[in-house]
Amino acid sequence: MRHIAVIGLSDFGYHAALQLMKNGCEVTVIDYNRTKIESIKDEVSHAIVADASNKEVLEGLELNKMDVVVLTIGSDLSKSILTTLYLKELGCKEIVVRVQNEAHGKVVSLIGAKQVLFPERDMGINVANSLSFPGVLDSLELATGYSVIELGAPKAFIGKSIKELDVRAKYNVQIIAIKEVVPERFNLIPPASFVIKDSDILILLGRDEDLDKLKKL
Repeated sequence: MRHIAVIGLSDFGYHAALQLMKNGCEVTVIDYNRTKIESIKDEVSHAIVADASNKEVLEGLELNKMDVVVLTIGSDLSKSILTTLYLKELGCKEIVVRVQNEAHGKVVSLIGAKQVLFPERDMGINVANSLSFPGVLDSLELATGYSVIELGAPKAFIGKSIKELDVRAKYNVQIIAIKEVVPERFNLIPPASFVIKDSDILILLGRDEDLDKLKKL
């Protein structure tokens, strides 16, 4: 069982802690606000009232024994940066930090954060993409410039086989799976003879610039 500490009970931290519990992790939450700790103490493994921006306090919490420490006090840049530095000095194995902007992210990455989170930016991008490309049902960035997306079957694809479409040659993307709604079925690496229906959902892998071309079909 992974033991994860969440420092800062913002809305983001609160919901992250609850989901980690649902996922079977042991979760320790830390916040200086007693009211926030009281609101979650019965739903997590451990709930501690403490000021995590105080180095001496952090030293007593033994956070270096945790598998991951998630720092979500992004609204106070100075505290976020200092706390990241203290966590690194304490020897924490993996530090994940919620940040406000690119500069904040660069600073905490330089001093020890393994991963930075931009929830507001990412949500804004996702909303904009869903409004711009309503056929895109979901997307996952695999690496810089590469993603997997779920795309409702474009009109130009309906009634054609994967062999006829030849999307790998024409669009430089790969159809890695197809979700059929009628009948309900999941086809991993569908055969070339598979004919696309208007209710099908395509799961595509490729470079973002190539996937963007398909979104506009």
